[in-house]
This record gives sequence, C-alpha cells and structure tokens, in this order.
Amino acid sequence: MRTVTYVIAQPCVDVKAQACVEVCPVKCIYQGDRCLYIHPDECLDCGTCEPVCPTEAIYLDLELPEEWFDYLKYNPAFSLPSAPSVTSIS
Repeated sequence: MRTVTYVIAQPCVDVKAQACVEVCPVKCIYQGDRCLYIHPDECLDCGTCEPVCPTEAIYLDLELPEEWFDYLKYNPAFSLPSAPSVTSIS
C-alpha cells in the first residue's frame, strides 16, 4: 500500500456529499457507513475532488489539520481486504 496523499476527514461524517465522486476520473472514492473514503491505491493524486467538496472535508495529507490526523489511518484502512465491503457510489 502506498502513502495516502488526499484524505477525506471529519466534515464528511454523516454528510457523504457526492460531488467529489462525480468528478473523480478514476472513481476511487467509496462510501462507508458514515463517511466517504479515498482508496489510496486507486487515487491518481490529481486533486480534482478537493475543490468541489461542499463540506471542505478533502485535504492533501500534508495540509490536514492536526485534530484530524486519525483520518490518515482511516482512509487506507477502509481499503484493506479485512475492512467492510467497499461499495462504489453510482
């Protein structure tokens, strides 16, 4: 697994706005129970999703506010085979 560069953080929890999914050229954003997640192995690191997020929940990992550092673990962990099944939003 490679390093995550874009992360979906706390502002997405219980909102799951889908503008980011619609603009993602490789469809690497998936829906979890309470939040959307970026699959780190599928993401092209293009940043197309970041400016369209209405809740401003998508951050470049180096710009992620400190209080949301746990999301650096959540996004890639959601993509592991042992994680809950990942369902693409259509």
